[in-house]
Amino acid sequence: MPPIMRLYEDVLSNAAAGPLPLPALSRMIFLVHGSATIGGRVLNEGEVWHGEDAVAVAPGPAGATWWRFELAGEGAPDGHLAHASRPKLAACVETLPAGEILLRGDSVAFPPGGCAYRHCHQGPGIRCLIEGGIRIDTAGHSTSYGPGGAWYESGPEPVFAQAASDRATRFIRMMILPRALLGKSSIQYLDPQDRDRPKSQTYKIFADAPIAFRTRP
Repeated sequence: MPPIMRLYEDVLSNAAAGPLPLPALSRMIFLVHGSATIGGRVLNEGEVWHGEDAVAVAPGPAGATWWRFELAGEGAPDGHLAHASRPKLAACVETLPAGEILLRGDSVAFPPGGCAYRHCHQGPGIRCLIEGGIRIDTAGHSTSYGPGGAWYESGPEPVFAQAASDRATRFIRMMILPRALLGKSSIQYLDPQDRDRPKSQTYKIFADAPIAFRTRP
């Protein structure tokens, strides 16, 4: 059975709800609202934790909402945290890169009307929109997303992304890439005329870390 990439939204109203244990798994946690302590480190809104070890997550005094991106092999435990979790997306990963891999977490931002020309990536990933609006054209389908909307991209499948015309747009992303891409871009533009054109999107890297993921027996 192939690995699964999944995304949960965890919402905890106050510190009395935690700490909550998370089993060892390759994951990235993005703080959407509030604050939380993860593995002894305090995170505030817009900050990220990533790792593979078991860890405890405790919401701050005013509570917290976070997006939890995970790569889970066969036999991995369910990702629900008591009554705090809402599954946003799960996808079987048929395109996991061979050999050594890395976890990359970043945000991708567009100005109003910006786009990402037809492209592909060298590994799969889940995206979740934090602000604005975006239309994703891929595999013969066109789907629009608002804040909180999540989608999966396999990597090799060509994608065109069109951001909203009237406001800035940004999404949060976790990808699994060949380790040879550590510190390098994963995007490949498919139409020769687009490769040297100015690009409107900008990136903020949260994590670019080798992982020791293995499919579980």
